[in-house]
Amino acid sequence: MAVASVMLPLGTQAPAFALPDAISGKIYTLDDFKASPALLVMFICNHCPYVKHIRGHLVQMIAKYQKEGLAAVAINSNDIQRYPDDSPEKMKEEALQYGYTFPYLFDETQETAKAYRAACTPDFFLFDKDRKLVYRGRYDESRPNSPLEVTGADLSRAIEAVLRGEKVDTDQKPSIGCSLKWKPGNEPSWWNF
Repeated sequence: MAVASVMLPLGTQAPAFALPDAISGKIYTLDDFKASPALLVMFICNHCPYVKHIRGHLVQMIAKYQKEGLAAVAINSNDIQRYPDDSPEKMKEEALQYGYTFPYLFDETQETAKAYRAACTPDFFLFDKDRKLVYRGRYDESRPNSPLEVTGADLSRAIEAVLRGEKVDTDQKPSIGCSLKWKPGNEPSWWNF
């Protein structure tokens, strides 16, 4: 079922996290990215067709902007009991196969997803140098099985503005994707999908 992002309010301070990377096992925190002028936090997973649809383009786009100072981190918060394709072992395979140049973190407790109000995969949160939220929205208007080319236009416009020190357009469209797979009974109070 496709759901839309719940659109965390602009200006929100980036919620803290301390999560293990599926590739290295290293625990990453928000402070690991403090030197970067922009931080992109993405909620993704392995099995979602919406993520698969943009994955190749996304990896290339992030690598390009990392050269310009962007820090990026992906987080998988799905329930791996019901969705074993999203397990840390499979995350590691995914990251290596597709050449992720960013940490791919596992949010086993789902507390980080709750703090960011992540609702779908993919869900994107872009923070400025002060770690204030300046963009939360879609990658672009393309969807699986649509004739529209994957461009990353919406997200790339926001990243470029932050890297240039400019204001990000506040007219933002929510990301749409597979619903985040909450553990039974762990759904947040705001969840109504």
